[in-house]
Amino acid sequence: MEQQALLETLDRLCALPREAATVEFKSNLDQAEEIGQYLSALANSAALDAHDRAWLVWGVEDRTHRVTGTSFDPFSRTVGGNQKLIMWLQQMTSPRADFSFHECVHPNGKVVLLEIHPARSAPIAFQNVRYVRIDSHKTKLSEHADKEARLWAMLGQKEDWSGELVPGATLDDLDPEAVEAARKRFVEYLIKSEPDPARHDQIRRDSAGWDVPTLLNKARITKQGHITRSALLLLGRDEAAHFLSPADAKISWILRDAKNRTESSQHFGIPLLLSTDMVYGRIRNVTVEHMPDGTLFPTAIQRYDAWVMREALHNCVAHQDYRLGGKINVVEHPDRLVFSNLGQFIPPSVEWMLEHQSPPEHYRNQWLIDGMIRLRMIDQVGSGIRRMFETQRERFFPLPDYALDVVDHGHPRVEVSVSGQVMDMKYTQALMKRNDLDLRQVFLLDRVQKRRALTQTEAHELKSLKLIEGRSPNYFISAKVADWAGQKAHYIRNRGLDDAYYQKLVIEYLQKYGQATRKELDDLILSKLPEVLDPAQKLNKVRNLLQVMRRDAQIERSGPKGVPIWKLYTDDGFTKDAQTSNA
Repeated sequence: MEQQALLETLDRLCALPREAATVEFKSNLDQAEEIGQYLSALANSAALDAHDRAWLVWGVEDRTHRVTGTSFDPFSRTVGGNQKLIMWLQQMTSPRADFSFHECVHPNGKVVLLEIHPARSAPIAFQNVRYVRIDSHKTKLSEHADKEARLWAMLGQKEDWSGELVPGATLDDLDPEAVEAARKRFVEYLIKSEPDPARHDQIRRDSAGWDVPTLLNKARITKQGHITRSALLLLGRDEAAHFLSPADAKISWILRDAKNRTESSQHFGIPLLLSTDMVYGRIRNVTVEHMPDGTLFPTAIQRYDAWVMREALHNCVAHQDYRLGGKINVVEHPDRLVFSNLGQFIPPSVEWMLEHQSPPEHYRNQWLIDGMIRLRMIDQVGSGIRRMFETQRERFFPLPDYALDVVDHGHPRVEVSVSGQVMDMKYTQALMKRNDLDLRQVFLLDRVQKRRALTQTEAHELKSLKLIEGRSPNYFISAKVADWAGQKAHYIRNRGLDDAYYQKLVIEYLQKYGQATRKELDDLILSKLPEVLDPAQKLNKVRNLLQVMRRDAQIERSGPKGVPIWKLYTDDGFTKDAQTSNA
């Protein structure tokens, strides 16, 4: 925004009689977590109040609305030592919040404005918690059920695209083979749901007499004999796909090599009830040798668990936002399967699903999900994700990786990767076997081992249990975990050594050779730094180490700034080696 537009916006906000649900004034708020909570609350409140923007303003007194100026600088502010605040806020919000910081030059001092767009596809959560404003107070959205329900309704989640009737479509547009497969699976569902075995034969006899309209009505596929979009998705003939336009109801299977080049691919359309089995059949689920704990003899085991694959694929079908016009993708890599679908992840987070063994209150395709449950394509809602994690844990394989991201066109996407190999057998077995760790803690430690980011709350939880060490974002498993996982050497490499050790290396080098370039010092130290640091962080570590030694009068720098020469420090400006040679 131009400065004049910013000043006009600031004047308009300051002219308000008091803070509102979409406007908050602060002087020098600098707590990253609180800024994130306000970002969530203001974005959700803007959606509730149908405002096109919400504002968090630094440098204005909240009572008088008088401009006083601020020292807060969002552009240089970092979190955890080296991550920029703006990028951190993006990563900590789900779905990714749409916001911009602006700096306004006012006669009374600098003012910073955070311009926040309203939530669109789902309420904005910060660190997996959704907030809202009640008058001028920030609070958790979950504590206000009426506002939460109204917000979901306003964001369109109450409109069930999958349950709407399709004008012009008839039973003749359904695939007969898919309909018979649906009959078999629905009868299995009814029998499984009936605890009295004496009634199972009666269920079989009754279902055999149902005509197609009765069968599909009972299975919640059609509505009073009328064709829903769910009916076409699951059971429709391929030539009836035009009824679903512009939705692209396809599943693409793609085979990639180790260099991520496509080796083969195939696309499967409706009926998805049959297509998911075809996709499953294309996946090369080879047998690998697995070493059970404590044995010298390998056991043959399939690389991927069949139930986990089907659950991941059927979840894509159930939760795809078909209105966005994208396909479901199943990408087969040499070491993993990646399933992805378009649409916002509706629960607050994957961690929330692991903790709460109950479904979230809202789903995108409720009619489709109800039908898929009755056709035994997915488990009862809410338990599938947790069972996927538990199954991988029982097999001693890495836990699934969820990525909640945005594609190039700005559409939200959910991606889950299922690993087909164990990265570190000792660590994985030790981790998965611990009865004193709940599934969520195993999930978080699995993320640490894979070098995935943790929120501040998650890191605090693991640190309080002495399960991890280090500083954000470079956490690593603690000495205690390394001990029972047989990773003591790995722990030392991640923890690193005392700075005194690195300083001694530098001094000994300069004593031997008299001087050193920065490249020579990098070659000396970089390979000995903790493995948890990335290349840029290692270079920063060396630079900071040299600056500390310089301030402590251990070494000095000479020569051009771009190519400095480092020597041992002496009071008279000569190196100790030079003094010795002159003598």
